[in-house]
Amino acid sequence: MVDVHGNGLVLLLCVPRSGSSLSTVMLQNHSRVFATQEMWFLMNLVDLQKADSRPYGGSAIIRQFYSAMVSDEGFEKACRSFALEIYNGFLEGSGADFLVDKSPRYYYMLEWLDRLFPQSKRIHLQRNPLAVAASYKKVNRHTGEGFELIRSLKSPNLNMKAVDLTLGMLRLNDYFADKHTNAYEVQYEQLVSNPRDEMEKLCGFLGIGYEEGIEQYGRFADSTKSNMFYSMGVGDPFLSSHQEAHKDSVNNWKNILDPQEVEFYCRVMGVDLFHQMGYSEQLEEAEQWTGVRYEAGPDEEVIAKLDRQFSEATGCSWQHGYRMQPVDVAGGTQDGNNNKPGTSEPEAIDPTLAALATIRQLEAALRAADNRLERGYNERERLKAQLASAHSKIQRIKSLIPFGNQLSAWASQRKILRGGKS
Repeated sequence: MVDVHGNGLVLLLCVPRSGSSLSTVMLQNHSRVFATQEMWFLMNLVDLQKADSRPYGGSAIIRQFYSAMVSDEGFEKACRSFALEIYNGFLEGSGADFLVDKSPRYYYMLEWLDRLFPQSKRIHLQRNPLAVAASYKKVNRHTGEGFELIRSLKSPNLNMKAVDLTLGMLRLNDYFADKHTNAYEVQYEQLVSNPRDEMEKLCGFLGIGYEEGIEQYGRFADSTKSNMFYSMGVGDPFLSSHQEAHKDSVNNWKNILDPQEVEFYCRVMGVDLFHQMGYSEQLEEAEQWTGVRYEAGPDEEVIAKLDRQFSEATGCSWQHGYRMQPVDVAGGTQDGNNNKPGTSEPEAIDPTLAALATIRQLEAALRAADNRLERGYNERERLKAQLASAHSKIQRIKSLIPFGNQLSAWASQRKILRGGKS
């Protein structure tokens, strides 16, 4: 179970399009780990006090209530209690004693996470920044949304994908800059190249023994946990089309991005970030491809603009260069239990609780399936309406054809009478 300090909780931190769905679908195959698709609810909790406009009114009253009546400590304690109910509700009876909350964009509230669950394990999932940008372009092209890298970075309006690719990546790099006993770094490229080795090391960090074949996620596709994972319908849309990790997308950024996009993005981010993240080789390749040598630091003007846009839209103020806090600063452990690797054993499972947990998981999967069916029905009705409209147009065209034939015959006859002259 997750305790008030965060023991038992694993936060997978990264920007979107970094491979978090792949990492999670492997981890969730471990008998001692519960992991599902993106939860995001902690971001909803941290913003609860902002009380955006609602149809029933009272937004100003709610904001006044939180600012005048509820202390920061009381609010965080209440949020912690709510989160524990959610997390431990998933764990109860499942046989797992670690829960993975994989929610890209948790970089939004790193300071708050350190205060809320200081003893949580934190995994920093990294990927070549150029590959992340390319993945955004590929996926958004697949979904029909479209994504133009340069335009998004230059936009006068807030674009969260641009924030992910800049502020989010820089912020996570700062956060994990110092070594920490509760932090572990995974590179996407290593994960897809050597999935078994990476899963073994990751299990060692969590203090649980590696279980054979968990990286081969296709083998577990029919399990209850996998059904619940895929029923969420978020994350990588291409994940379910493969049975195990592959390297197809490791070096395909040059096939997706054009040289102008690569040059502009590298100028915005600067070379220091690539070196710190371990992507010096990819940076050199980008410089050779574009024929440009980039500055060490990021483009301060672009970064400042994005930071201003984000702050104005969210009311969020970040601590510049924030680092993951030492345990003795962020908070202690409960009963001196540090959850040291190899020291914890899974508790005996109550069969009744296990059955209830299975029922909850199946109910969640069923609700998600119902939602997908409803969306499918609505899509079918929309296509039927389009088809009916197309049939109507065809009928109108057909109704004009006899008249069209008469005109053609009349024109031909007139041409003959005039001796073939038009």
